[in-house]
Amino acid sequence: MFQGDSITDTHRDRVADTLGTGYAYIVASLFSSLYPEKKVHFVNRGISGNQIHDLEARWDEDCLDLKPDVLSIMIGINDCWRRYSRNLHTTTESFRDSYQRLLTRTRENLKDTKLILLDPFVVPALPGQEAWREDLDPKIQVVRDLAREFGAVYVPLDGLFGAACARREPAYWAPDGVHPSPAGHGLIARAWLDAAGVSLSDL
Repeated sequence: MFQGDSITDTHRDRVADTLGTGYAYIVASLFSSLYPEKKVHFVNRGISGNQIHDLEARWDEDCLDLKPDVLSIMIGINDCWRRYSRNLHTTTESFRDSYQRLLTRTRENLKDTKLILLDPFVVPALPGQEAWREDLDPKIQVVRDLAREFGAVYVPLDGLFGAACARREPAYWAPDGVHPSPAGHGLIARAWLDAAGVSLSDL
């Protein structure tokens, strides 16, 4: 199961229960082509615009009730972005508390579910986005700390996108600094599969 905001959602069809057009779709496509015998069913429950409190509010229906074997979460960029676009500030402490409660409930109800946590990221494609680091960096540290606390696989997307921007300009990876391009989604998918122990050399 993939959980998160618009970066995960990617215009998925709720009625047909599709995976959208982003990294979740790429991961499912590549994994299924490599391991058809495993008969893995992928589910996307990302919702555009979500912040951590939105995820927490819908956690029973959109996660716990579905009992995923593997749960992938990428959340947090809207908790940062809203501070600069709408003057709505999610403090680091509030972000940590909500995320920790969400993961605690998950561990209490889904003891054997494997957790994969992806940190939020920004690339400075638009003017002023460098200033977001003041808000975003502490939230990234929260995800790192929670990954260690809950024994989750951690995918360091912010660092990976930073390294990628040394190869091509930020807008190549995310035109608005947040929403990935096809190349950006490919970068996330490759990092996710690598973290999950899937070798693309088998393709």
